Amino acid sequence: MIFGDAVILNNTVARLEPMNEAHRDLLWPLANDASIWTWNSAKVADRKDWDTYFSMAMEMKESQKRYPFVIHDIATGRLAGSTSYGSFSIPDNRVEIGWTWLGRDFWGTGLNRACKSLLLGYAFEEMSMLRVELKTDVRNARSRAAILKLGATEEGILRSHMSTHNGPRRDTIYYSILAEEWPEIKHILASSHAK
Repeated sequence: MIFGDAVILNNTVARLEPMNEAHRDLLWPLANDASIWTWNSAKVADRKDWDTYFSMAMEMKESQKRYPFVIHDIATGRLAGSTSYGSFSIPDNRVEIGWTWLGRDFWGTGLNRACKSLLLGYAFEEMSMLRVELKTDVRNARSRAAILKLGATEEGILRSHMSTHNGPRRDTIYYSILAEEWPEIKHILASSHAK
C-alpha cells in the first residue's frame, strides 16, 4: 500500500488522521446537514444514506482505491469533516485530492485550505507525485474559488461527466498542481497559515 498503517498530518490549523470505523458515529452530527451535500455526487439525506456513504469510504480504503481522513480543527479541538486521496495512478505519479466536506461551522475559516496544504505537501514531498488533481461540479462556485486560491490551474470541463443525486448530470471541471509548481505554492500557503 502507498500509505503506512497511519498517516497523520498536522499544521497549526488542521490535523488529519486516517478515517476508521469509530468515526462513523462521531461524524454523523456534522454530516446531518443537507447543505453540505448539495454539490456532492453522493446523497446523504438521512442516517441510512450516511451509513452507506461511510461504508463505501471504508471499503475503498480497504481496497486501496481511496485514503480517507477525518479533519480536526486545531482551534476548537472539534472534528470538522473529511477529505481523501483517491484516483491513484502510481505509474504516472498522479493522485487526486477530493471527497472533501466540512461542517457548516467550519466554512470560510481557512480550515479547508490548511487541509489541502497538508495533503499537497505529503503528495509531493513524501509520495513523490508529479501531478495532483482536484475536481468539482462546474456549478459549485465556492469550491471552484477555493481550488483557484490554492494556486491550482484550471484545465477544462468534462461534459456530462457524472450522475448526481439531485438533478441533471454533472459537468466536472478539473484542476491540477504540478510538482515544479509546488515550492512556490507551498510558500504562499505557509504564509496564509501564519496570519
